[in-house]
Amino acid sequence: MQKPDAGKSENPVWNLFKSVKLTIVILIILAIASIAGTLIPQQEGAIGFARKLSPGVLRIFDGMGLFDMYHALWFRLIIAVLALNLIICTIDRFPTAWKRLKAQPRPDRSKPFENLPPERTFTVKGSMTSVAERLKVFMKARYKNISDKREEKEYFLYGDKGRYSHMGVYIVHLSVLLILMGSIIGSFFGLEAFVNIAEGESVDTIRLRKSNNPYKIPFQVLCKKFTVDFYDNGAPKEFRSDLQFLVDGKVVKEGPLIVNHPITFQGITFYQSTYGKMPDRIQLKIARQGSGSETNEVVVSMRKAIPLPGKEGQFEVADIKDNFMRWGLGPAVLIRVHPSQGEEKAFWVFQQPEMVKKKLPGIFEKYPKLNPASYPPYVFFLEEFESKYYTGLQANRDPGVFLVWIACFLMVVGFFVAFFTSHRHFRVRIQSKKDRLKISIAGNTSKNEVGLERDLDQLTGQLRDHLADEG
Repeated sequence: MQKPDAGKSENPVWNLFKSVKLTIVILIILAIASIAGTLIPQQEGAIGFARKLSPGVLRIFDGMGLFDMYHALWFRLIIAVLALNLIICTIDRFPTAWKRLKAQPRPDRSKPFENLPPERTFTVKGSMTSVAERLKVFMKARYKNISDKREEKEYFLYGDKGRYSHMGVYIVHLSVLLILMGSIIGSFFGLEAFVNIAEGESVDTIRLRKSNNPYKIPFQVLCKKFTVDFYDNGAPKEFRSDLQFLVDGKVVKEGPLIVNHPITFQGITFYQSTYGKMPDRIQLKIARQGSGSETNEVVVSMRKAIPLPGKEGQFEVADIKDNFMRWGLGPAVLIRVHPSQGEEKAFWVFQQPEMVKKKLPGIFEKYPKLNPASYPPYVFFLEEFESKYYTGLQANRDPGVFLVWIACFLMVVGFFVAFFTSHRHFRVRIQSKKDRLKISIAGNTSKNEVGLERDLDQLTGQLRDHLADEG
């Protein structure tokens, strides 16, 4: 004979996504992906690692998004599948849990009172009506969902506590979904950028890490002071930026920024990332060949165009090195000349040209790019330059982080409810035995039998003391 539901076929897609096995598989895949994301450098940190790979392997890694794994489409799809799996598991199992939550058991069941240990029963004197009323008042003060039933020679009373322990696992489900939602929001709408700020200067534009495009922020960040301490071996011990945040020219917030101690302003969190030196003041001397002792001294800044003495065009300092290349040729600057007519020229000017000639005889004649007289009739000389520190900041904004914090709180609550609470049922029966009343106490629980036994012992003792003066 065919069963009523035998002809019905369940949806295979629904069955797949409600499976706990699928959850385990997804979590294993996420664990493997997270390990890979730890071993493979991400974003800017991947440059050195990528150079060691063959072109074929590099194309595979780049095509799979392994250098920016947490923003890759496949990683987001895994997160989406996990979220869908949790939602369907919850929808599939929640009605049963809700029924358990709302169910009201019959109070007049005799089976829970079978095989009770002797210490769970005692007798008192008094009338059934009086003792039952006192017992009901006592139970209402301590338990929920009180129900009772009176029979000819018996009286049953039911109460419980911890009914919401069935909801613990669903609170955890909700917290995980909020974490996943927060991560997706942060992935799509978050901000990851960087900026270098020279000591004493301010910026209102940062650069997006992924595209390197400028991004204007609604305030200014001023590096008031930068300090760095070194170990004896020259390694940096601590570097610190004293920042000020200005809105409409007024300082709204200020404070020190050091590694692992970020500062957040208007939703953007700044982290101390790196530091370095940049030229601040460069003093050059420009001599004109064939004009005797005619020279010009100029003080320039990096990448700032300056007219040539004869107004034939402009020049700028395009780069600077404290110690030129591997030969140890001392400080040098890269001059780039933009003539009014003709092609531009670029060449290096050394601070110690005589030392360079001594180390590498004939270098200026052989390599015009290293010759300070490469743009006649001018000869350039580097007199001196001053440097100042700049601070490198990482700027992040994650609009989903608020959801993640809420989810973490809910997860702690959910785990506490699921593991440290239980739904405990307490039953009391009064039986009329000749001139006395027999009181029996029983119960059951969804888990933690030891805790239930302790509660039943305590309840028995309290009832014995409460009813002792009856009769």
